[in-house]
Amino acid sequence: MEHFGIGIYQVKTGPNVGVLWRGAYQLGAAYVFTIGPRYKPESSDVFATWQQIPLFRYATFDEMFAAMAYGTRLIGVELSGKPLPEFEHPARAVYLLGAEDSGLPDTVLDRCYDVVSIPAVRKASYNVAQAGTLVMYDRFLKRSS
Repeated sequence: MEHFGIGIYQVKTGPNVGVLWRGAYQLGAAYVFTIGPRYKPESSDVFATWQQIPLFRYATFDEMFAAMAYGTRLIGVELSGKPLPEFEHPARAVYLLGAEDSGLPDTVLDRCYDVVSIPAVRKASYNVAQAGTLVMYDRFLKRSS
Protein backbone atom coordinates (compact mmCIF):
# COMPACT_ATOMS: atom_id res chain seq x y z
CA MET A 1 0.00 0.00 0.00
CA GLU A 2 1.36 3.39 -0.99
CA HIS A 3 1.71 6.01 1.76
CA PHE A 4 4.05 8.65 3.13
CA GLY A 5 4.73 10.64 6.25
CA ILE A 6 6.76 13.79 6.75
CA GLY A 7 8.48 15.32 9.73
CA ILE A 8 11.04 17.72 11.10
CA TYR A 9 14.13 16.91 13.13
CA GLN A 10 14.66 19.28 16.08
CA VAL A 11 12.12 21.82 14.79
CA LYS A 12 12.63 25.26 16.34
CA THR A 13 9.23 26.91 15.99
CA GLY A 14 5.69 25.66 16.38
CA PRO A 15 4.20 27.62 13.45
CA ASN A 16 6.41 25.65 11.05
CA VAL A 17 4.81 22.44 12.33
CA GLY A 18 1.35 23.90 11.70
CA VAL A 19 2.20 25.01 8.16
CA LEU A 20 3.76 21.64 7.32
CA TRP A 21 0.77 19.82 8.84
CA ARG A 22 -1.66 21.79 6.70
CA GLY A 23 0.34 21.07 3.53
CA ALA A 24 0.57 17.40 4.51
CA TYR A 25 -3.20 17.23 4.82
CA GLN A 26 -3.73 18.90 1.45
CA LEU A 27 -1.15 16.77 -0.36
CA GLY A 28 -2.12 13.35 0.99
CA ALA A 29 0.32 12.52 3.78
CA ALA A 30 -0.71 9.76 6.17
CA TYR A 31 0.87 11.57 9.14
CA VAL A 32 3.35 14.20 10.27
CA PHE A 33 5.89 13.98 13.06
CA THR A 34 8.54 15.85 14.99
CA ILE A 35 11.74 14.59 16.57
CA GLY A 36 13.02 16.33 19.69
CA PRO A 37 11.55 18.72 22.24
CA ARG A 38 12.75 22.12 20.97
CA TYR A 39 9.43 23.77 20.08
CA LYS A 40 6.28 24.70 21.95
CA PRO A 41 3.22 23.06 20.37
CA GLU A 42 1.12 25.72 18.65
CA SER A 43 -0.63 25.79 15.34
CA SER A 44 -1.14 28.13 12.43
CA ASP A 45 -3.58 25.64 10.94
CA VAL A 46 -7.04 26.97 10.12
CA PHE A 47 -8.36 23.64 8.77
CA ALA A 48 -8.01 21.74 12.08
CA THR A 49 -5.92 19.12 10.30
CA TRP A 50 -5.18 17.56 13.67
CA GLN A 51 -8.63 16.04 13.29
CA GLN A 52 -7.71 14.57 9.89
CA ILE A 53 -4.16 13.22 10.12
CA PRO A 54 -2.09 12.45 13.20
CA LEU A 55 1.01 14.20 14.50
CA PHE A 56 3.51 11.90 16.19
CA ARG A 57 6.20 13.25 18.51
CA TYR A 58 9.38 11.28 18.97
CA ALA A 59 12.01 12.10 21.57
CA THR A 60 14.88 10.79 19.43
CA PHE A 61 15.71 9.88 15.86
CA ASP A 62 16.19 6.23 16.88
CA GLU A 63 12.68 6.14 18.33
CA MET A 64 11.22 7.43 15.05
CA PHE A 65 13.38 5.11 12.96
CA ALA A 66 12.24 2.08 14.98
CA ALA A 67 8.58 3.06 14.49
CA MET A 68 8.79 3.29 10.68
CA ALA A 69 6.61 0.79 8.85
CA TYR A 70 8.34 -2.19 7.27
CA GLY A 71 9.46 -1.50 3.71
CA THR A 72 9.31 2.28 4.13
CA ARG A 73 12.22 4.32 2.79
CA LEU A 74 13.65 7.22 4.81
CA ILE A 75 14.31 10.20 2.56
CA GLY A 76 16.32 13.10 3.96
CA VAL A 77 15.75 16.63 2.67
CA GLU A 78 19.01 18.56 2.82
CA LEU A 79 21.12 20.96 0.75
CA SER A 80 23.57 18.21 -0.22
CA GLY A 81 21.06 15.85 -1.85
CA LYS A 82 19.97 14.84 -5.34
CA PRO A 83 18.01 17.56 -7.12
CA LEU A 84 14.31 17.03 -6.44
CA PRO A 85 13.25 17.31 -10.12
CA GLU A 86 15.37 14.21 -10.88
CA PHE A 87 14.17 12.19 -7.88
CA GLU A 88 11.79 9.23 -8.16
CA HIS A 89 9.68 9.00 -5.01
CA PRO A 90 9.29 5.53 -3.51
CA ALA A 91 5.76 4.23 -2.96
CA ARG A 92 6.29 4.03 0.82
CA ALA A 93 8.34 6.91 2.19
CA VAL A 94 9.13 8.94 5.26
CA TYR A 95 10.52 12.39 4.47
CA LEU A 96 12.69 14.01 7.12
CA LEU A 97 13.54 17.70 7.10
CA GLY A 98 16.32 19.22 9.17
CA ALA A 99 16.11 21.87 11.84
CA GLU A 100 15.79 25.47 10.65
CA ASP A 101 19.20 26.42 11.99
CA SER A 102 21.32 23.29 11.63
CA GLY A 103 19.76 20.86 9.16
CA LEU A 104 20.15 17.10 9.50
CA PRO A 105 23.28 15.79 11.24
CA ASP A 106 25.56 13.33 9.44
CA THR A 107 24.49 10.55 11.83
CA VAL A 108 20.94 10.91 10.49
CA LEU A 109 21.92 11.42 6.84
CA ASP A 110 23.94 8.20 6.99
CA ARG A 111 20.77 6.26 7.79
CA CYS A 112 18.68 7.75 4.99
CA TYR A 113 17.89 5.62 1.96
CA ASP A 114 18.25 8.73 -0.17
CA VAL A 115 18.71 12.50 0.27
CA VAL A 116 17.09 15.15 -1.92
CA SER A 117 17.61 18.88 -2.28
CA ILE A 118 15.39 21.60 -3.70
CA PRO A 119 16.98 23.77 -6.39
CA ALA A 120 16.58 27.53 -6.27
CA VAL A 121 17.35 30.54 -8.45
CA ARG A 122 19.23 32.12 -5.57
CA LYS A 123 20.29 30.55 -2.28
CA ALA A 124 18.79 27.05 -1.99
CA SER A 125 17.79 27.47 1.64
CA TYR A 126 14.03 27.35 2.15
CA ASN A 127 11.91 27.70 5.25
CA VAL A 128 11.50 24.16 6.62
CA ALA A 129 7.71 24.10 6.18
CA GLN A 130 8.02 25.45 2.62
CA ALA A 131 10.65 22.85 1.79
CA GLY A 132 8.41 20.07 3.07
CA THR A 133 5.47 21.36 1.08
CA LEU A 134 7.57 21.53 -2.09
CA VAL A 135 8.72 17.92 -1.61
CA MET A 136 5.13 16.75 -1.05
CA TYR A 137 3.91 18.69 -4.09
CA ASP A 138 6.64 17.14 -6.22
CA ARG A 139 5.56 13.70 -4.97
CA PHE A 140 1.92 14.52 -5.69
CA LEU A 141 2.70 15.56 -9.29
CA LYS A 142 4.95 12.59 -10.06
CA ARG A 143 2.89 9.86 -8.34
CA SER A 144 -0.41 11.17 -9.78
CA SER A 145 0.64 10.93 -13.41
